[in-house]
Amino acid sequence: MSEPRLQGAGFLNFKFCMIYLASDHRGFELKGKIKERLKDWGYEYEDMGAFEYDKDDDYPDFISKVAEMVANDPERSRGIILGGSGQGEAMAANRYKGVRAAVFYGFYPQGSEDIIKLSREHNDANILSLGASFIDEEAAMKAVKLWLETAFSGEERHVRRISKF
Repeated sequence: MSEPRLQGAGFLNFKFCMIYLASDHRGFELKGKIKERLKDWGYEYEDMGAFEYDKDDDYPDFISKVAEMVANDPERSRGIILGGSGQGEAMAANRYKGVRAAVFYGFYPQGSEDIIKLSREHNDANILSLGASFIDEEAAMKAVKLWLETAFSGEERHVRRISKF
């Protein structure tokens, strides 16, 4: 098997090929802005829906597609999912074997960046779930960039714990 391509201009802490995105109506606008930024940063991505704003859509219909793609290739793919709180979206994604979705609401005064970093370094999160009703565009972009740049530590204790999921 060939070595996965590095993606993302200058982001060297990871080896994955594709970022999958999905949102319901609450995250639809922010997802569009994240797609623009991913393109600017040189990432490959695929939008799994929603493809139009519909206030009555159901997030599991879209989140499940991202979770399935990441579960099928967890070493070479990542997901970014969005909804109002990000909680239900993470719950739906975490039903898939091999998926480890972490929720992010925003940066707060103490340890704010640590939440994003630890989700990758200690938990090897492969899906980032954003609570679009609680964060602005600037915080979302900062979180996405930091999350994509942060590698899993690979420390034995974290590998052992993840294997027990």
